[in-house]
Amino acid sequence: MTTATPAAGTADGAGTGGRGRAATAALGRFAVLWHRLPFTTIVVLAILAVGFASGALWHAAEHQGAFGYYAYGLPSMEHGRWWTLATGPFFALRPLFYLPMAGTFALLAGLAEWQLGTRRAIAVTVGGQVVSTIAALQFLELCRHSGWAWADRIATTLDVGFSGGALVAIAVASATLRHPWRLRLRAALCVYAGVAIVFVGTLADLVHFFALVVALPLGHRLAGPGRAQDGRKLSQREWRFLACAGLVLLTVAEVLMWLLPDTGPFGSADEVSLSGIEILVLCLLVVPMLNGLRRGSRFAWRCTIALSAFAVSQALVVGGVVAVGRILHADFDGHGLALFFVDNLLWTVELVLLFAARRAFRVPSRRRCRKLFRPGPDPAFARLLLGRNGGSTISWMTTWPQNAYFVASDGASYLAYQRHAGAAVALGDPVAPDGSGERTLREFAAMCEDTGLVPCVFSATSATVAVTRELGWQHVQVAEDTLVDLENLQFRGKAWQDVRTALNRAKKDGIEFRLVRLAEEPRSIRSQVRELSKEWLGDKGLPEMGFTLGGVDEAMDPATRVGLAVDGEGVVHGVTSWLPVHTGEGAVGGWTLDVMRRRGDGFRPVMEFLIASACLAFRREGAKFVSLSGAPLVRSRECAPGRAVDRMLDKVGALMEPYYGFRSLHAFKAKFQPRHEPMYLAFRDAADLPRIGVALSRAYLPNAGLKDFAKLALRRQRVVGGGVVVDRSAAGTPR
Repeated sequence: MTTATPAAGTADGAGTGGRGRAATAALGRFAVLWHRLPFTTIVVLAILAVGFASGALWHAAEHQGAFGYYAYGLPSMEHGRWWTLATGPFFALRPLFYLPMAGTFALLAGLAEWQLGTRRAIAVTVGGQVVSTIAALQFLELCRHSGWAWADRIATTLDVGFSGGALVAIAVASATLRHPWRLRLRAALCVYAGVAIVFVGTLADLVHFFALVVALPLGHRLAGPGRAQDGRKLSQREWRFLACAGLVLLTVAEVLMWLLPDTGPFGSADEVSLSGIEILVLCLLVVPMLNGLRRGSRFAWRCTIALSAFAVSQALVVGGVVAVGRILHADFDGHGLALFFVDNLLWTVELVLLFAARRAFRVPSRRRCRKLFRPGPDPAFARLLLGRNGGSTISWMTTWPQNAYFVASDGASYLAYQRHAGAAVALGDPVAPDGSGERTLREFAAMCEDTGLVPCVFSATSATVAVTRELGWQHVQVAEDTLVDLENLQFRGKAWQDVRTALNRAKKDGIEFRLVRLAEEPRSIRSQVRELSKEWLGDKGLPEMGFTLGGVDEAMDPATRVGLAVDGEGVVHGVTSWLPVHTGEGAVGGWTLDVMRRRGDGFRPVMEFLIASACLAFRREGAKFVSLSGAPLVRSRECAPGRAVDRMLDKVGALMEPYYGFRSLHAFKAKFQPRHEPMYLAFRDAADLPRIGVALSRAYLPNAGLKDFAKLALRRQRVVGGGVVVDRSAAGTPR
């Protein structure tokens, strides 16, 4: 009993504390919203409060007796209820509509307030709601006595909701977004409003239509000085997106006419809609067309041209028949003709758009692409240019055989890259003479656009990031290079204690350092090195990684130097490999660490000994620096990443830590007091990241299959479930 009471109290206390922390966190999030988005927060809370007070949260507002006193529409204006323009936005027609209404307003108006600021967002949202509503009502007033049945019907209806103002706000805020997100957002808004007004046509749809008619042309001015992004000529990618958006609009319209055969502004859709089988066939045709148009496929463009031309020809034939009938005064049923011609007018617009964008659809077929990307220059050619021009600390990795090469038009520079999952992942900076790297990057990006590939540059330096930024690309830090300057290197002071201890112990234990070419070593030494590598791999949950991480095969290159720790009996206790860093004119100015392997039961501080000994040996040879290479997904200092991409990469790094020890490796390298240089992934925009992520996983794990990833997941469950913490630095160095 005496032992149970404290346990229960502890549990209760923990539960109370947990609830208290949850409440504190909720208050903290609300405080952030209140501070950053006060207008959006107040409006959403007001909508919910008004719905609760009026009972509209559980009884449909449109069925309440007071509906006409707070809902806007022509009947309200005719009865002098002008205040409905202010009361209507805070209601929803039905209880089920409150969640999408409040959520949509929070999303759209919240983004606008974030981009435009609170004062401007209030003016744009409130003013947009009033202007779009008045414009819609004035349009109905002008049309309702013209014999247009739809206008007569809609003129008698009432509506509520703040959607018009929210659409104006997001349309104005779109002017502040960078390409291509501005175009994507505006295309999505136009697709939604166009389909809704043509094929549904409620009062809300009319308000939405006028909201975009007002906001999109004036977006740059309403966004305010310094906020709107400068316009520029549409790129091939944006032309492709417009063609896809048009095809999506037309397909959605056909599906809506089949699902909702209502009577819209141009008549009943039931009279002109396709059958269920025809809709199914259309969708089966459109889906591969959309994928092809996205990639810039010439074949998909031709197929879409044919489909659009077929629809337009129908309109021409029917129009000719109607014209002849009018001339001959023939009696025929004209119901549904207006909607039929409007639908085919949209197909005509798509056809014109496809012809205008024809230069964006030049990507050849997959068979021709395979011929186009047949092996070009070999690694020997890359080594020739690298020795002549020099490169970054990872430039020697571009000469590895798994890479392909994009050679610039000058023939004196190149980018090494790998193709995976429809992406071209370039490795490091361009190897180019001074001043020509920018041209190489631009030509590489153009080549990817012309062939339907997603371009990116992995492990790029700040110089390359500056060039890609001019192209409108984004970047995120993916690693950090660790550089040790050799000119004044001295292992003195407390910070170098571990290194001095390793050197002294090696001398005492008879461990010798040898800097060799592994390919020239005796077979017994090479066999031991391979055994060390196998032992290291046996401790992993996945196969050996590639791309920027070499192995024993790469260490066998005669141009690569290998450091060995060998005892008096000829036993290899550890091995490191060093890649040359060319600085131009055939000179090697530094070396980059690649392979690190140690014997499990051997000399414990062997890596400190090997790296320190190599630094001293390279300094004697005249080298200026060594790079301990960049640990992927690691930062040198703890900082709160500001972007979602940074936070995602930090989580991936934490996930991979138990298997490859990147963070432990980075902490180990800190023993050599390096300076840090960030390494980046440069990419066009965030929409490319999923495909780039797949491509990088295939580049790093080319031999991994589903079985390997299943083992990874099972091993992680055992590690997490058993509470095991893997510390790869416990022995002084990651293995």
